[in-house]
Amino acid sequence: MFPVYITKAASFLPGDPVDNSQIEARLGMVGDKPSKARAVVLRSNRIKTRHYAIDPNSGEHTHSNAQLAAAAVRGLGGDHFDLNTIDCLACGTSMPDQLMPSHAVMVHGELQIPACEVTAMAGICISGMSAMKYAYMSVASGLQQHAVASGSELASVVMRGHNFAAELEVKLADLEARPEIAFEKDFLRWMLSDGAGAVLLQRQPLRNIPALKIEWIDLRSYANEMEPCMYSGAEKVDGKLKGWSQFNYVERAEQSIMSVKQDVKLLNANIIRYTVEKPLRHIVAARGLKADDIDWFLPHYSSHYFRDKLAESLKNINFEIPFEKWFTNLSEKGNTGSASIYIMLAQLLDSGRLQKGEKILCYIPESGRFSSCFMLLIVE
Repeated sequence: MFPVYITKAASFLPGDPVDNSQIEARLGMVGDKPSKARAVVLRSNRIKTRHYAIDPNSGEHTHSNAQLAAAAVRGLGGDHFDLNTIDCLACGTSMPDQLMPSHAVMVHGELQIPACEVTAMAGICISGMSAMKYAYMSVASGLQQHAVASGSELASVVMRGHNFAAELEVKLADLEARPEIAFEKDFLRWMLSDGAGAVLLQRQPLRNIPALKIEWIDLRSYANEMEPCMYSGAEKVDGKLKGWSQFNYVERAEQSIMSVKQDVKLLNANIIRYTVEKPLRHIVAARGLKADDIDWFLPHYSSHYFRDKLAESLKNINFEIPFEKWFTNLSEKGNTGSASIYIMLAQLLDSGRLQKGEKILCYIPESGRFSSCFMLLIVE
């Protein structure tokens, strides 16, 4: 096994930052009525600004998901690295621009770099880390020398108000009693945003540039124990998903089948146990990991609401990490799903705050059917 280093990280956030007062104007209202959930959700998640690939004047999208990812990958190029030498391109996303062809080959097409190995990872937040692990294993095995991984999201494409027009029309009789879309759909409109990140993985650090040695990446799924919690392109019936292909085109519109939905009660009751306590106990035992050895903790949580719950869960398993070691940019960059950890790594690497030998523990949860990823990095 060869050592593998993150030699460069880059991010791309489209457009200007959008503050809380501008969100509904940018995404559009549902049924010409302001959301009742918006203020509650924003107060809880404490996101102050985020980015949308939406032109504020025309309302048209400025980028596709593949274009966001390609823009982040281009940020890896420069004097120290020629993008044309990429051997392996691994891309993860929650919502590709199309069902076929794969998201990764669309990114490859946008980049217009020479032929290389290309793979796409499906999922939600973990998809970005699945892509990174694939790229990591390609370099560690000796099969490739220069691998690039990315995570990208164009969440706004399914959160626009007009996407729910057909559903509202069908449910017109209920509107006087409840003049809004269901909370499990409206909730996520104020939680998710657009962005992309990418990392370059190589066997040796670049000269005079800080690098992060990947010690390990551990991913675990608990779908064998838990029902779906966050989903799109489906409807949840008795704890199981009925996929979009089982609805006709009228039903898909009238029930907003393609919208992103979350079972909030299931999330609150299980996200900490299944993405922190259970997997981290396993990792601590298997890897001999010690909390005192961690210099930086990069948690990808979707809302500030989970910050104290996460801290308490670490304490519960005797792995307490003081807040002064935490690094997050949720309040300024928003929740960009599979891209979030990439965007955090890019900002931290560029900050000048890292010291040689420091250990960085990254935590990426996914509520799709409860999966978790932890990654340990060492500053070189």
